[in-house]
Amino acid sequence: MNNAYLDVISLVERLHRQFLEVVKLELEGLRIHDINNVQAMMLFNIGDAEMTVGELTLRGCYLGSNVSYNVKKMVENGYLAHERSAHDRRTIHVRLTKKGGKLRDSLRAMHQRHGEMLSQATLNGEDLQNTSVTLRRLERFWIRAADLVPRTPPRLNAPEPFRPGFNSADFGSRISSGD
Repeated sequence: MNNAYLDVISLVERLHRQFLEVVKLELEGLRIHDINNVQAMMLFNIGDAEMTVGELTLRGCYLGSNVSYNVKKMVENGYLAHERSAHDRRTIHVRLTKKGGKLRDSLRAMHQRHGEMLSQATLNGEDLQNTSVTLRRLERFWIRAADLVPRTPPRLNAPEPFRPGFNSADFGSRISSGD
């Protein structure tokens, strides 16, 4: 069981990378060079929704850690529009622009083509449905496993981090000398 578990983990990661390569080739075929494959899939996952930047990760629209950077690049390149919330100025809402909607439609067409091509492969709808059920079970398992990991509480009285040019021992002398 352990080898099969490790094989699945590795396969999921490889499949994700392979899919992103297919998206990259699709973008190149469309002669789109101002957005990358990860950003394009983020755009596709946003779809017709308007959501906050924080919701992009929570809703599974984006899996990485650079969500703000990617949103900024898509805004700069005209794929996303953004505006601050009237109720909470710290919150930014994003939605697709016409340019973003056009790319989303192209990606939707790509998915449609792939769906039609599956009938020529050794995959059928039942295979995909069974795979989806298994992957969702694995997702729930990992969520539960993460909840069981003991968390290390922050240390009280932790040593100060090193800061060049600053010695906490002579902090008082700097104040009194005017430095």
